[in-house]
Amino acid sequence: MARREIPEINAGSMADIAFLLLIFFLVTTTMDTDSGIVRKLPPMPETDNNDDIEIKERNVFVVLVNRDNQLLVEGQLMQLNDLREAAKEFILNPNNDPNLPALEPITVDYFGTVNVTKKHVISLQNDRGTSFKTYISVQNELAAAYNDLRNELSLRQFGKKYVELDSEDEKEKEMIDAIEEVYPMKISEAEPKNVGG
Repeated sequence: MARREIPEINAGSMADIAFLLLIFFLVTTTMDTDSGIVRKLPPMPETDNNDDIEIKERNVFVVLVNRDNQLLVEGQLMQLNDLREAAKEFILNPNNDPNLPALEPITVDYFGTVNVTKKHVISLQNDRGTSFKTYISVQNELAAAYNDLRNELSLRQFGKKYVELDSEDEKEKEMIDAIEEVYPMKISEAEPKNVGG
């Protein structure tokens, strides 16, 4: 009796197919990348002797966040919803309050001479136990305070919001620079500590 041969499956091209599938997934798959918080850091001081820098207390807006995610702003408990307006008032000092940063006249293109709180700084310090959500929310509120002021100024002067100005356009880039000169974002963030709860 003759033996029947078992048919074989040609697996010679399986390796090629697997390799092509791997290349396909590598090329077509996108990965999320962390974008971080866009923030321009202040320039390095020209001298190394930082001991002589004197900052007046009225120019610093202190925001502390404890491990229970509570805000202590200028020594007072504050809700997150109120932070933006408090920061805007600090940056503006609309009534020339002696407890808020001093107003100084500067000359800016498109605006002429304007009074600004040139030396103001918002100081932010978080506790190590602060939740990430609260940390981001506080950052957003502080950045939104600057953006609100910039938008209002841009609408008054140019009839267009600051966020709508095109940084690729040379003229609008000059407008952006002028607005940022009036309201420079000055948020100083200290390393997290155990502030307490």
